[in-house]
Amino acid sequence: MAPLFALFVSFLLFRVLGLFGWSYFDNWHSSLQGAVAVMLLLTASAHWGKRRPDLIRMIPVAFPKPNWIVTATGWLEIAGAFGILFPATSHAASICLAVLLLTMFPANVRAAREGLTIGGRPTPKLLVRTLLQLVFLAAVLLAG
Repeated sequence: MAPLFALFVSFLLFRVLGLFGWSYFDNWHSSLQGAVAVMLLLTASAHWGKRRPDLIRMIPVAFPKPNWIVTATGWLEIAGAFGILFPATSHAASICLAVLLLTMFPANVRAAREGLTIGGRPTPKLLVRTLLQLVFLAAVLLAG
Protein backbone atom coordinates (compact mmCIF):
# COMPACT_ATOMS: atom_id res chain seq x y z
CA MET A 1 0.00 0.00 0.00
CA ALA A 2 3.00 2.29 0.44
CA PRO A 3 3.40 2.74 -3.35
CA LEU A 4 -0.25 3.81 -3.65
CA PHE A 5 0.20 6.23 -0.76
CA ALA A 6 3.39 7.61 -2.36
CA LEU A 7 1.60 8.03 -5.70
CA PHE A 8 -1.35 9.97 -4.28
CA VAL A 9 0.52 12.05 -1.72
CA SER A 10 3.27 13.07 -4.13
CA PHE A 11 0.68 13.89 -6.81
CA LEU A 12 -1.13 16.19 -4.37
CA LEU A 13 2.15 17.72 -3.22
CA PHE A 14 3.23 18.44 -6.80
CA ARG A 15 -0.17 19.95 -7.61
CA VAL A 16 0.12 22.24 -4.58
CA LEU A 17 3.64 23.23 -5.63
CA GLY A 18 2.24 24.06 -9.07
CA LEU A 19 -0.51 26.17 -7.55
CA PHE A 20 2.12 28.06 -5.55
CA GLY A 21 4.11 28.96 -8.62
CA TRP A 22 6.42 26.07 -9.48
CA SER A 23 5.66 26.17 -13.18
CA TYR A 24 6.83 22.61 -13.91
CA PHE A 25 3.93 21.28 -11.83
CA ASP A 26 1.28 23.77 -12.97
CA ASN A 27 -0.76 21.01 -14.64
CA TRP A 28 -2.02 17.56 -13.68
CA HIS A 29 0.11 15.76 -16.28
CA SER A 30 3.49 16.94 -14.99
CA SER A 31 2.32 16.33 -11.43
CA LEU A 32 1.33 12.78 -12.35
CA GLN A 33 4.67 12.20 -14.07
CA GLY A 34 6.47 13.32 -10.92
CA ALA A 35 4.22 11.18 -8.74
CA VAL A 36 4.82 8.10 -10.90
CA ALA A 37 8.56 8.72 -10.67
CA VAL A 38 8.37 8.97 -6.86
CA MET A 39 6.33 5.77 -6.68
CA LEU A 40 8.75 3.89 -8.93
CA LEU A 41 11.81 5.04 -7.00
CA LEU A 42 10.14 3.90 -3.78
CA THR A 43 9.29 0.48 -5.18
CA ALA A 44 12.74 0.12 -6.75
CA SER A 45 14.39 0.76 -3.40
CA ALA A 46 12.87 -2.46 -2.06
CA HIS A 47 14.79 -4.43 -4.68
CA TRP A 48 18.03 -3.91 -2.75
CA GLY A 49 16.87 -3.25 0.79
CA LYS A 50 15.70 -5.45 3.63
CA ARG A 51 12.60 -6.44 1.62
CA ARG A 52 14.69 -7.99 -1.18
CA PRO A 53 14.38 -11.58 0.14
CA ASP A 54 10.59 -11.14 0.27
CA LEU A 55 10.55 -9.98 -3.36
CA ILE A 56 12.70 -12.93 -4.40
CA ARG A 57 10.23 -15.33 -2.72
CA MET A 58 7.40 -13.76 -4.72
CA ILE A 59 8.88 -14.81 -8.07
CA PRO A 60 6.98 -17.86 -9.39
CA VAL A 61 9.06 -21.03 -9.28
CA ALA A 62 8.73 -21.44 -13.06
CA PHE A 63 11.01 -18.43 -13.57
CA PRO A 64 14.78 -19.05 -13.36
CA LYS A 65 17.17 -16.86 -11.38
CA PRO A 66 14.67 -14.96 -9.20
CA ASN A 67 17.55 -13.01 -7.64
CA TRP A 68 18.49 -11.67 -11.06
CA ILE A 69 14.85 -10.92 -11.93
CA VAL A 70 14.44 -8.79 -8.79
CA THR A 71 17.62 -6.88 -9.62
CA ALA A 72 16.63 -6.35 -13.25
CA THR A 73 13.12 -5.18 -12.44
CA GLY A 74 14.52 -2.75 -9.89
CA TRP A 75 16.81 -1.20 -12.50
CA LEU A 76 13.93 -1.08 -14.99
CA GLU A 77 11.77 0.75 -12.44
CA ILE A 78 14.56 3.30 -11.93
CA ALA A 79 14.96 3.76 -15.69
CA GLY A 80 11.21 4.17 -16.05
CA ALA A 81 11.10 6.72 -13.22
CA PHE A 82 13.55 8.93 -15.07
CA GLY A 83 12.17 8.19 -18.53
CA ILE A 84 8.65 9.25 -17.58
CA LEU A 85 9.88 12.74 -16.64
CA PHE A 86 11.22 13.79 -20.05
CA PRO A 87 8.93 14.67 -22.96
CA ALA A 88 11.17 12.88 -25.47
CA THR A 89 10.95 9.58 -23.58
CA SER A 90 7.76 9.73 -21.50
CA HIS A 91 5.51 7.99 -24.03
CA ALA A 92 7.92 5.11 -24.60
CA ALA A 93 8.64 4.90 -20.87
CA SER A 94 4.94 4.67 -20.04
CA ILE A 95 4.43 1.81 -22.50
CA CYS A 96 7.51 -0.01 -21.20
CA LEU A 97 6.38 0.52 -17.61
CA ALA A 98 2.93 -0.87 -18.42
CA VAL A 99 4.55 -3.96 -19.93
CA LEU A 100 6.81 -4.25 -16.86
CA LEU A 101 3.83 -4.04 -14.50
CA LEU A 102 2.02 -6.73 -16.48
CA THR A 103 5.03 -9.04 -16.50
CA MET A 104 5.53 -8.60 -12.74
CA PHE A 105 1.88 -9.36 -11.99
CA PRO A 106 2.39 -13.15 -11.65
CA ALA A 107 4.64 -12.41 -8.65
CA ASN A 108 1.81 -10.40 -7.11
CA VAL A 109 -0.60 -13.27 -7.75
CA ARG A 110 1.76 -15.72 -6.07
CA ALA A 111 2.25 -13.43 -3.08
CA ALA A 112 -1.49 -13.05 -2.63
CA ARG A 113 -2.39 -16.71 -3.13
CA GLU A 114 0.35 -18.04 -0.87
CA GLY A 115 -0.08 -15.39 1.81
CA LEU A 116 3.52 -14.19 1.52
CA THR A 117 4.77 -11.22 3.49
CA ILE A 118 6.75 -8.14 2.57
CA GLY A 119 8.70 -6.61 5.41
CA GLY A 120 6.87 -8.87 7.85
CA ARG A 121 3.45 -7.60 6.76
CA PRO A 122 1.01 -9.79 4.82
CA THR A 123 0.49 -8.89 1.20
CA PRO A 124 -3.00 -7.73 0.19
CA LYS A 125 -5.51 -10.26 -1.12
CA LEU A 126 -5.61 -10.94 -4.86
CA LEU A 127 -8.57 -8.63 -5.56
CA VAL A 128 -6.86 -5.74 -3.81
CA ARG A 129 -3.55 -6.50 -5.57
CA THR A 130 -5.36 -6.56 -8.91
CA LEU A 131 -7.09 -3.24 -8.25
CA LEU A 132 -3.78 -1.69 -7.16
CA GLN A 133 -2.15 -2.96 -10.34
CA LEU A 134 -4.92 -1.37 -12.42
CA VAL A 135 -4.39 1.97 -10.64
CA PHE A 136 -0.64 1.78 -11.29
CA LEU A 137 -1.22 0.82 -14.94
CA ALA A 138 -3.57 3.75 -15.41
CA ALA A 139 -1.10 6.10 -13.72
CA VAL A 140 1.87 5.13 -15.89
CA LEU A 141 -0.19 5.20 -19.09
CA LEU A 142 -1.71 8.60 -18.30
CA ALA A 143 1.71 9.93 -17.31
CA GLY A 144 3.05 9.05 -20.76
